[in-house]
Amino acid sequence: MLVPKKVKYRKWHVMRKNPAKVGFDTRGTTLSFGSFGLKATSAFRIRSQQIESARKVLSREIGKNGKIWIRIFPDMPYTKKPAEVKLGKGKGDLEGYCAPVRPGRILFEVDGVAEAIAREAFRKAGTKLPVTTTVVSRELV
Repeated sequence: MLVPKKVKYRKWHVMRKNPAKVGFDTRGTTLSFGSFGLKATSAFRIRSQQIESARKVLSREIGKNGKIWIRIFPDMPYTKKPAEVKLGKGKGDLEGYCAPVRPGRILFEVDGVAEAIAREAFRKAGTKLPVTTTVVSRELV
């Protein structure tokens, strides 16, 4: 799973903005490496386990011919308190890392495969993610 090597602060403050109202992403919105990409159309926090699950599906579908690029990285820690614990007594323990995603962000890119194979692979990978997604392709000039 994807985890940062080192973090400056072990626990972050909770981001108070409603992810549905933060607007569209301005960086990482165009294809940079591959011919086809998986673009987020809604906002959510994607956990590192979900990114790894989608990556496994992509690599299984594409095979050895294609190349995969992961365009997001989970660097935001999230915490969780144990089950049936009363309120108070401080913030919970570190549970894992997630990547905040806004609409318009490219999540994965692939190259070296046919369009039908790429679309099917992205359809299967999109079911593993908590965001709604769409498949985009490079404009041939």
